[in-house]
Amino acid sequence: MSIYTKKQQNIAHRIEETSDKNNWKDWKWQLKHAIRSIDKFEKVTGIQFDAEEKKNLESTLDKFPLSITPYYLSLIDVNNYSNDPVFKQSFADARELILDKSEYSDPLAEDEDSPVEGITHRYPDRVLFHVSNVCSMYCRHCTRKRKVGDVDHVPSRAQMIKGIEYIKSNTQVRDVLLSGGDPFMLPDDMIDWLLNELTQIEHVEVVRIGTRIPVVLPYRVTDKLVEVLKKYHPLWINTHFNHPREITASAAEALSKLANAGIPLGNQSVLLADVNDCPRIMKKLVHLLVKNRVRPYYLYQCDLSEGLSHFRTPIGKGIEIMESLIGHTSGFAVPTYVIDAPGGGGKIPVMPNYIISWSTNKVVLRNYEGVITTYKEPDKYEQRFCDRDCDKCDLELNLTPSEEVAATGIEKLLSDSDDSISLVPQGNERMERRTDG
Repeated sequence: MSIYTKKQQNIAHRIEETSDKNNWKDWKWQLKHAIRSIDKFEKVTGIQFDAEEKKNLESTLDKFPLSITPYYLSLIDVNNYSNDPVFKQSFADARELILDKSEYSDPLAEDEDSPVEGITHRYPDRVLFHVSNVCSMYCRHCTRKRKVGDVDHVPSRAQMIKGIEYIKSNTQVRDVLLSGGDPFMLPDDMIDWLLNELTQIEHVEVVRIGTRIPVVLPYRVTDKLVEVLKKYHPLWINTHFNHPREITASAAEALSKLANAGIPLGNQSVLLADVNDCPRIMKKLVHLLVKNRVRPYYLYQCDLSEGLSHFRTPIGKGIEIMESLIGHTSGFAVPTYVIDAPGGGGKIPVMPNYIISWSTNKVVLRNYEGVITTYKEPDKYEQRFCDRDCDKCDLELNLTPSEEVAATGIEKLLSDSDDSISLVPQGNERMERRTDG
């Protein structure tokens, strides 16, 4: 169960003297009292910055605003804040104003791949649907700093309808990812309306939600929200834990509510210098995730967004981490390490090389221990000729799900899946009289 620590109580009282446990666990109270200034941060945490440092930090906030939920702020180790992973992800850094020539405001060209406002259509069968520009906390490593916090441009229902109409008119779209900002910053009734609209589109097979709410504001995962979400299966949720210290009792409770509602959960971590660029940290993180029924999905190389150069690591560091996971822990606990290609090229998997050499009949491989082995290719393999005329193909392209064989005879009477209570021979006069009558 989520708890209310002495430290959290002290923070709550510094924010508002009359606050209590109920206030603290009220997600709307958390949003109302988000830390948005350096002065308030100093007051609440007791951390003090010198005049020059504070001046530089203020300049940073002029370009990239600050917002930290009291809950997430309570996770900061104030006695060692300069090395704290929670502090580094949530509080401003003067290095954010150092703009490298290789950085962009929109490094993934999401705006260029936007056919209508709010929709990014990059991959053939799926779209990204921006439904909120607001987050409960502004992560300092965010790839969408150009959008997040822009409260004057929160999409209206009318704007969302344009996105929904685009999805309706493009029948190849089978997967819709709701993103932002954070979709869970929308009111419950808006989320309900949006999911209802999308799931009624015949060719939309699955809806996904990308959120960091379980990490930075777990109290938002209310019973009422879960009741809304569980109406719209198949629904998938990906969250964004970057460090083991973020998986608190309150976060675990939020994840449990979602998992108990039958919602598959995934996690997308970003590789961040001095935050989680350590094999031991990442292994502990993935183990805690799977313990809480969250599948590690992606490990992202940090994007080339403006002001993130101090967060980026060499790709070799990511490969080193993957080497420490593959074979050393359960396969389902190993994320896919990807680079989201600058310019809109999409996600490119980057993995250690396990193929040492390759000939016409053998592949030489190595395993996680360094053992070198061979795999013998088949001596005879004849690929069936394909003329790419799929409409006339009679080989393997009957893709409709197989129908289960219907039970007959006595088996039919014994089957729990069939309501029949008797078998009647053809020509039964009594049955014919019923029909005639």
